[in-house]
Amino acid sequence: MDFSLTEEQSLIKGMVKEFVEQHVAPIAAEIDRDHRFPSESIKPMADLGLFGFCLPEKYGASNADAISYVLATEEIAKVSAAHAMIIGSQCSLTIPILLKYANDEIKDRLIPGMISGDKLGCFCLSEPGAGCDAASQQTTAVRKGDTYVINGSKLWITAAPAGSVFIVLAMTDKSQGVKGITAFLVEKGTPGITIGQPEEKMGMNGSETCAVDFCDCVIPASNLLGKEGQGFRIAMETLDSGRMSCAAISLGLAQSALDATVKYTKERIQFGKPIAANQGVQWMIADMATRVDCARMLVYRAAALKDAGEKFSKESAMAKLYCAETAMFVTHHAVQLHGGMGYTKSYPVERLFREAKLTEIFEGTSEIQRIVIAKHVLG
Repeated sequence: MDFSLTEEQSLIKGMVKEFVEQHVAPIAAEIDRDHRFPSESIKPMADLGLFGFCLPEKYGASNADAISYVLATEEIAKVSAAHAMIIGSQCSLTIPILLKYANDEIKDRLIPGMISGDKLGCFCLSEPGAGCDAASQQTTAVRKGDTYVINGSKLWITAAPAGSVFIVLAMTDKSQGVKGITAFLVEKGTPGITIGQPEEKMGMNGSETCAVDFCDCVIPASNLLGKEGQGFRIAMETLDSGRMSCAAISLGLAQSALDATVKYTKERIQFGKPIAANQGVQWMIADMATRVDCARMLVYRAAALKDAGEKFSKESAMAKLYCAETAMFVTHHAVQLHGGMGYTKSYPVERLFREAKLTEIFEGTSEIQRIVIAKHVLG
């Protein structure tokens, strides 16, 4: 297997790294501290093409491959996982659904603006009583003539206050369970949609997360995405890419924590020598580095399968599971090896540790990933 990058992939990685150093690093700690959405970053990220991975050039996208996408995501997440989440919401969760399931009028009207950063998309699946259990959805969509009327509440919606395009999963036939779930497009400004206040979270504070409520929200029937009853299938195939994106974010967090720890342990002098000279510290760093490299191979494999047009549900779940747990493992050791300084905001590992925890929860918990993997293995 050839693990070398193409010239284009190397160029993209370098461009993103330079962009992050210039535009993201200066505000990363501040947006976390102030719980502030980085609105000033949206247009520059879009101008660099970061909202156009794996999308057709006809809409203004770069059509860069999935490996380039995970490379870019890792580089961004090393400095700000919140920025990486915003990009993932566009490239993995919302634009691909419109591209595959919306009618031509919607695609031509919305996708170019989403790629250019003028419109942000939000994926609305989770509910207060329906996280991993999609069949427990309570949001409903009732057909009335040439419209649908949506009622219900969605939870944990990334970038909702800045969102313009909401992909909403709702029940059109509760008697059918998951086969009664349908996907819809709801646009900002539609009467009946209300955005809640941002949640007070442990980390990822630059990526606002809110509830979104629908009260007699009337949309045209042409906003149906796919067919009635296809919503669960649409959501699950979307999460394959979403989990790959989450894995790349986790990888970036882990690599950043490893890099910071290597630097710190070489500089920190105790008992007359750098703490990196102690065998116990070396073993911890060796374990951290090994897990990061294993995580990277799993992400790259999932991306390579996507680029080849192959199924990658199992591989995406494996990557998400392992990378998330690696992010927690590495950031935990990073804080420990920084000692008391690791528990302060003076060093980045404190923030990386808080951000890493979410990776074991969003886009399906680690427990759900194990269920997905086991189903593929056992048949």
